[in-house]
Parts: sequence; structure tokens; C-alpha cells
Amino acid sequence: MTSTAAADIGTDVGTKNVRRRTVAQAIVEYLQVQYSELDGERRRLVAGMYGIFGHGNSVGLAQGIDEYGVDFPHYQGKNEQSMVHAAIGFAKASNRAATLACTASAGPGSTNMISGAATATTNRLPVLLFPADIINNRFGDPVLQQIEHPVERDVSANDCFRPVSRYFDRITHPAQLLSTLPEAMRVLTDPVETGAVVVCLPQDIQGAEFDFPESFFTPRVWHIRRRPAVEDEIRDAAEIIRNAQRPLLIAGGGVRYSKAQEELARFSTEFGIPVSETFAGKGSGPISELNVGALGVTGTVGANEIADGADCVITVGSRLQDFITASHSLFQNPDVKFVHLNVSSFDAHKMGSFPVVGDARLSLSALREWLAAAGYGTSEAFRSDVADAQKATREVRKHDLQAFPGEKMSQAQVIEVLNKQATSEDALILGSGGVVEGIHKAWDPSNGTEIHFEYANSCMGHEIPAGLGYRLARPDAPGEVFVLIGDGTYLMQPTELVTAVQERKKIITVVIDNRGHQCIWPLQVSKGGPGREFGTQYRERGNTSGRLDGAVLEFDIAANAASMGCAAWSTTTIEEFSAALTEARKVEGPAVIVAKVEPWRYLSGNGSFWDVGVPMTSQRPGSQEGTAKHLEGRARQRYYAATTAPEAG
Repeated sequence: MTSTAAADIGTDVGTKNVRRRTVAQAIVEYLQVQYSELDGERRRLVAGMYGIFGHGNSVGLAQGIDEYGVDFPHYQGKNEQSMVHAAIGFAKASNRAATLACTASAGPGSTNMISGAATATTNRLPVLLFPADIINNRFGDPVLQQIEHPVERDVSANDCFRPVSRYFDRITHPAQLLSTLPEAMRVLTDPVETGAVVVCLPQDIQGAEFDFPESFFTPRVWHIRRRPAVEDEIRDAAEIIRNAQRPLLIAGGGVRYSKAQEELARFSTEFGIPVSETFAGKGSGPISELNVGALGVTGTVGANEIADGADCVITVGSRLQDFITASHSLFQNPDVKFVHLNVSSFDAHKMGSFPVVGDARLSLSALREWLAAAGYGTSEAFRSDVADAQKATREVRKHDLQAFPGEKMSQAQVIEVLNKQATSEDALILGSGGVVEGIHKAWDPSNGTEIHFEYANSCMGHEIPAGLGYRLARPDAPGEVFVLIGDGTYLMQPTELVTAVQERKKIITVVIDNRGHQCIWPLQVSKGGPGREFGTQYRERGNTSGRLDGAVLEFDIAANAASMGCAAWSTTTIEEFSAALTEARKVEGPAVIVAKVEPWRYLSGNGSFWDVGVPMTSQRPGSQEGTAKHLEGRARQRYYAATTAPEAG
């Protein structure tokens, strides 16, 4: 092929201040000298690259890593989507200060990464993706795996990444790396803008040569700064809170990423303000009687009771998604005001909140000083109400953990055993299915286990690779990495267990086996009436009906996991499950424990509303009744007017 001469952009070819490399080689060398620094801790920003190599990248990025990857490990993923989820787990374990890059071949290999990109962007987590693209020169059109758009000739399958990316580019000339890669690093390390960074690499461009300036490969540190909120916002927010009689704090994922747990606990204790937790914020609240636990659709009855009457809701680092706000029906006090501490102005203004835009830890500290100076504190009567709400939560939890006559062990009981055995050195990874409610509502965080939810995108298949990514980021951490999933998730994406075996990285996967996507069953029944579940259970096709309503399928998840190199157990009683957990801690490699539970035994509901689509016309009485009840719930949805600063004087 014709060389891409550096003279195209005026670089002094032939001098010692340039480095002739292909695009792929330059990417590898550049990434190896990029560092992040957060609170004085410096680390490699992109610690390695996951890759499945096909014709689109095997002689491009693969060659670059092989020849120039001096300190740049390659991880051999088994599914392209899973590679991105592993990078997400790595980013979470690194508190968003480091991540992994991922590359896939052109066509379906690359588009398989789109769900992972959406998961990263929705969760505000940094991942770096290099999807291979069709050939830039077009001499051979149409090439293998090319989508031919009849009007927009420059469109490729990779344009599907655009709506799920925080940064998107396609390299059509090597010189573009000089601006694109630094911008990619900036987005990865910006807590406001971070998410999926996608740099598409046409196959021929990966191997194109160029004289890159030597200074391009100079090591660089990207500082992740704590941005303070402006004093006016702190002052006015303090005044709003000072007038509250029944305030409630919401701890979101921003508490964790800001490392603001201690400051939040101090804030709560000093002023007597109860704390509720989102999914990403689970375990970030204080270990005290003021932590009322999970909030919203999968929240505790106590937290939701306090939320219903709250006159001031102080959110710290949350997206305030519909599960947390009960689709804007949770906060029913007619005079409720909202204050939102968030590093992102976009999030800080949600639900008409008064925004405090800045780092969560700095903002909490500044607010605490203002409120302390004003002598603020909640009343004994309110604190007594909080205690009563906590008591109600404990009673419901006790009911849900009992052994029900004639039934198998419940999912709640399995989670309780795991809760009791987990320690402050362990981590728990989860993200979809019925286990979400079990952990959000019933897990006791006082044991200090680090919990990593993915429930912004609720992507089934995220959990096993994310657990592996967490372990890759913390290979020497003393505790265990537990992955908690359902059988539906296992069947979608178990193959990164092979990668865990390959890398000799231990994770313990707990599979709740209830023979289907059973967490959807209660939703279908509540909207359609008894017997109205459809397509959610693993059953054979019936001979008479022609539908999937025959015998329950028999398959052995533990045997499948063992075939991939894992230690595996299949358990049917709490005693067996507890013993398997103990044994799993002793093995050296990946382990899988299957817990066969009662299919339709779930935690008690809390009466909150969640807005989903319902059939507005149906001939079935059950559907008509379910729709009518759902419309009653919609009547509780509220518009929350903007919370404004108090008038001066």
C-alpha cells in the first residue's frame, strides 16, 4: 500500500523527533504511557486490552499489541459484549480511575459490543472501545460484513455506537490520532462526561504508517479533580435544608465514586437525617440506626414511608431513575423540596432539584459547616418516626426469611446465608433479575462487603465478566469476589468463566436456579391476573397447546460450569448451600454454586408504583383489572416544580 507520509501535515520527516508507526502500533505505545491520578494515587489509565481477533483487527491491533505491547496485557475474551462488561467491572474496582480497552473484528464482532457500551454510558463508567471498521479506501466495495446504505455511503455498522457513546470518532487518517486519543483520555477521566469512548478503526487504516511526533509518546498524567461547588449554591442549599422538619438523604453511586461515605455518615449523624440508598449507592450509607436502607420500587417499607412524608429530599450523586423515585410517585408531601449534590449539572437539576454542582464529598463537608453554624437538627419526634419505620422493615424482613411449609429454600434465604458469610474483605457483583430486589431490600451492609450493582441498564450477562474485571483490577485483594445471578443470566453469558480459568483469576458465582425469568412472573400476574404468565419459564412446548407450557426443562448448570474448568456444586437446601460456600472459599480457581430455589417465592411488596406499559384494551377480566389498578398508580405520579433559593432577607 502507499505510505501515508508525515509531510501531509508538515512533520519534519527524517529527523529524530518522529516515530514511524502504524496506527495500531501508535495506539498501543500511546496507551502504555497514559496515567490517571486521583487523590494523589497514580496508576495506568488503560491497563490492558481485551480482544477477539478476526480479519478486521488481527493484522492491525493484534500485531501492534504483539510487537509493541511491552507492558500491555491482552485478555482473550469469549464474547465481545462480555469484554466490555469486564472493562466495566475493572473501572468500578478502580473507582473510575482506570479501565481496560476492548477491540473486536469488523461487523458483528464490533456490534456485539454495543450493549456493553450502553451499559457503561448509562452507568457513567469509563471504557475504551476500538471496534474494527470496513476498509476506508473502498476499492473493494462491498466488502465482507459491510452495510450498504443507498444514500449515506460513509455509514457503517459501527455508527450504531453513536447514541450509546460519550465520545465517538472514526479514524480515516493516521494524523487524527494526535487529537483523538488525547480527547478520548480526557473523556475517560472526566467524572461528568465519562462513559463509553468509541474510536472506530477501518481495517486498512490500522496498518497505515505515519511519522508521529516523538512528543506524542511522552508520558502524561490525567488528573481527576475534585471540583468544589460555588459558595452561593452551598449557602442557598443549606437554607433550604435548614427549614426542613422531615428531611431524607438519598445516597447514590456518586457517594462511592467520591469516597464520601465517612462525610455522609457524619452529616447524617450530626443532624439526625435518615439515609436511603439507590442501587449504585447500596452500602454507601452509614452503619447506624439512621440508615433506612433501599428506596423505591425495591425499597424497604420503612424507607418508603419516610420518603412519602419527606419535606426535603437531599440527593447525593444519583441519576434518580424510575425505580428509585417510583416513577415520580414516591414523594407525596405537597411541599416537598429537592436539593441535589452532583458533579454533573445535568443530573443535579433533575426533578426540579436545587442544584449543588460539585464533588459530593466537598459539597457535603461545606453544607455541614453551614448547617452546624445554624444549629440545625431534626426533632426527637421525627427520629422516633424513623425508628418506627426501621422496626416495620425488620418485621417484613423476618417474615420473608422464614421457611415456608412445603416449599424449597427461598431466594431470600440463600441471600441471607451469603450475607452472613461475606466479610468486609469481599466484594459482591450483581446487576439483573430477582436478586436485585433481594440485595437492594434485604442485604444487611453492616458486614462491610463492597457491593457493585449494575442496575442503570440492568444488562443480563453483565455480572460474570464484571466480576472477572473486578478481580483483574484487584488481583491481590485478600477477599473473595462473589457474583450473584439467576439461571437466565447464566444461560445468556457464562463463557467468561473460561477466561477466568485461563487467567487463573478466582470468582465465586452463585446461581439462583428457579427455571426461568421468574422475576417477570409477578409483574405479568399483577397486570394480567392469575395464570397469565407467558414466555418467562423454561418449559417444553406443550403437545396440545403448541405453547411453552409443558414440562419444566431439565438441565444441569453445575455440570456445565464444571465442563468449563470451574469447581461446581448443585444445592437444594440451605445447609448444602452454606457448606458449598465454605468449600468454595478453599478452592484456588473459579467456582460456581447453584442454589435451586422455590420458583415463585419473592420478597414482600412495599406498595410502591412502577410505570410500565399496560394493555389499554383487552378482553380478559384479569388484564382489565390489572390495567385499572395500574392507572390508579399513575394518578399518584407528580410533577415536582423547581426548588428555588429562599428570598434574601
